[in-house]
Amino acid sequence: MSEEKSLQARLRTEDFGSAGSRRLVRAGFIPAVIYGKQEPIHVVINAKEFMMKKHTFSESTLISLNVDGTDHKVFVKTYQEDLLKGIVKHVDFYEVTFGVLVKTHVRVELTGTPNGCKVGGVLDQVIHEVEIECFPRHLPESITADVTSLEINEGIRVSDLKVPAEIKILTDANATVATVKGVKEEAAPATDDAAATAATPATPEAK
Repeated sequence: MSEEKSLQARLRTEDFGSAGSRRLVRAGFIPAVIYGKQEPIHVVINAKEFMMKKHTFSESTLISLNVDGTDHKVFVKTYQEDLLKGIVKHVDFYEVTFGVLVKTHVRVELTGTPNGCKVGGVLDQVIHEVEIECFPRHLPESITADVTSLEINEGIRVSDLKVPAEIKILTDANATVATVKGVKEEAAPATDDAAATAATPATPEAK
């Protein structure tokens, strides 16, 4: 199970709409919504706290979101980010229920240096995350795959990923996760005769 994180929030009871959202962002807060149970819950979170922890969040990171003293077990589904300004404008959380299966995406991390890369091959990771289904308590932070044994023109598929029995991978089992490709041979250098021919100026046509 992935390590549980925490965030503080308060209910958003007024100042809705795009203008209200802009005012919240300017004041150092982020408007957010919790989905997953009955009616959506509108909340406000501290922008500084979220930005400090954002790099540790994924779709499988369980977060204890404390809303005015009430804990909600959630993970981040999506967030709207203004890359130019370096701010997050809105966050969508999904609340999980323990004892109920949840579907989400988990990143795939490759470990080791392929044998094929030691002789000139290049490792290409095709899939960076897979969709899984499991109970919240079994959510992994990531799924690792050892690629050490891969030779040139060899690869691993989703079916090769090793996960606990409590986790079901929903992504196509035949999809390629990573391969080791051979580097294309460089074009052969021009021969001396070819180089000499190229260097000889053409004879002008007789007039």
